Amino acid sequence: MRLTSFQDKTAIVTGASSGIGRLLSVRLASLGVKVALVARRESELRAVADEIESSGGTAVVLTCDVADRAQVFETAARSVAALGAIDILVNNAGYGHHRLFLEWDLDDMERMLRVNFLGTLYWTKAILPHMVERRQGWIVMIASVAGKLGVPEESAYAASKFAQVGLAEALSYEVEDHGVHVLTVCPGAINTPFFDAEALERMPPVAKRMMIEPEPLIDAIIDALQRGKYEITVPRFIRSGYVVRALAPGFMRRNTKRTTMKR
Repeated sequence: MRLTSFQDKTAIVTGASSGIGRLLSVRLASLGVKVALVARRESELRAVADEIESSGGTAVVLTCDVADRAQVFETAARSVAALGAIDILVNNAGYGHHRLFLEWDLDDMERMLRVNFLGTLYWTKAILPHMVERRQGWIVMIASVAGKLGVPEESAYAASKFAQVGLAEALSYEVEDHGVHVLTVCPGAINTPFFDAEALERMPPVAKRMMIEPEPLIDAIIDALQRGKYEITVPRFIRSGYVVRALAPGFMRRNTKRTTMKR
């Protein structure tokens, strides 16, 4: 289902305080969308809201830990009260680390699964019934290439993103006849605060070379919504890796180990 006009639509963006969430919130607002900004850091959310409002847009600041189910449902109710019916839900909140599985703290792995996957599950469960009732809505899952291709030192992160991609694909079949469209977004390495100094230090050289600025990703998300696409990968050339893994898994395995594992 194509989103032909953004004017006067409403949206919730999780993880809106920085990076992709911040940029996408500002872009949506510039297109006429009233945006509910969701994250834990109120001061950073207020800065995003100020940027939107200074350009004539509408933004609502809603602090929430997406890993807390009760907080999500309470915040979802506040967003509906503030904006009315929600047209667009962007499940963007998430974080990552580069760690070997044997060295990865279990508490952090569990927290990552709660934020990246359960946060998506909770927000979708809270907002989707309203969309189905209205027979209109768009759900955007900001997943990752790591949700399609597992690589060393991203085991917990990849697990959370594989789960997110699987949820999105299954859900898209269930709800499209109810007027709800699900778009899965699989970014590669994007130059945002998501990658801190430690992550950049541990990142394989091949990933650093493929890192791109975030603006093309934001453009691609807006274009995908307008065209009614179900899944996009940015940069597009990474999709060739999906084909290689399907047709030549042995080659893909050897190449992945060669280019990503430290000797």
